[in-house]
Amino acid sequence: MELILESGRTERHYWRDLWRYRELFQVLAWRDVAVRYKQTYIGVAWAVIRPFLTMVVFTVIFGKVAKLPAPSAVPYALLVFAGMLPWQFFATALGEASNSLIGNANLISKVYFPRLIVPTATVVVALVDLLISFVILAGMMLWYQFIPGWQLLLLPVFVLLAFVASLGPSLWITALNVKYRDFRYVIPFLVQFGLYVSPVGFSSGVVPEKWRLLYALNPMVGVIDGFRWCILGGRAPLDMTSFGIGLAVIVFFLWLGIRKFRQMEKSFADLI
Repeated sequence: MELILESGRTERHYWRDLWRYRELFQVLAWRDVAVRYKQTYIGVAWAVIRPFLTMVVFTVIFGKVAKLPAPSAVPYALLVFAGMLPWQFFATALGEASNSLIGNANLISKVYFPRLIVPTATVVVALVDLLISFVILAGMMLWYQFIPGWQLLLLPVFVLLAFVASLGPSLWITALNVKYRDFRYVIPFLVQFGLYVSPVGFSSGVVPEKWRLLYALNPMVGVIDGFRWCILGGRAPLDMTSFGIGLAVIVFFLWLGIRKFRQMEKSFADLI
C-alpha cells in the first residue's frame, strides 16, 4: 500500500469531501434527533408547547391589547402561528448549532472530516421540530375551518429558504463560540431581540413605508412573509421588493458564515 502526502489536498478537495462524508452527516443528524426525542416526552412536548404558548401570548398582546390589524378573513392566532413556524426553526437551529463543535470535541480533535458537517447536521433537529409544529397548524386550520390555497404547494421552497437563512448565521456563531466561549450568552439575547423585530406577532403590513427598506434587511422577514403567503392562501400578501432584498441578505450571510467558518476551521482542534 502506497501512502501519498499531497500538500494542500484538503483545501482543494474540501467540497468533494463533504459528499464523501455524507454518511457521517446522516449519523450525526440521526444521533442529535435521537438524543432529543428518544425515551423522552419533554422533547416532543417542548416542540409543541413552546410555539403554542408564544402564539397565545402574541395573539393576546398584539391582537387583543394593541389591536393590530390582520389580513382580511384571517384569524389572528393563525397569522401568528404561521409566522412562529419559521422563526422557531431559525431560533432552534441557531441554538443547537452554536454548541455543536464544543459538544463534539473528542471527534474533532481525533479524526479528520469537513467540520462544516457538524453544525449543519444539528439543523436537522430544528427541521424535526418544524414538522411537529405543522401538526398543530393543521389542527388550528381545522378549528378555524380555514382552507389554504394553491400557494401551499410552494411551502417546501420556503422551508428550504428558512434552512439556508438559518445556516449562514449558525456557521458564523458556531465558529465564534469555539474561540470565545462566553459568546454563548449572547445568543439567547440575539434570538429574543430578533423575535420582536421580525413579523412574528404582527403583519408586515403595519410597518410604515419609510422604515420598509431597513425592515427588509432582516433576512427572516421574507421567509416569514413567504410562509404566511403559502399557509394563508395568499391572503397575507408577499411584497416582492422586500422579499428580493431579504433574499440578497440571506445569500450574503450564507457566504459570510461559510467564509468565517472556513477561516477558523484549522484552529478548531487546538481551541477545543
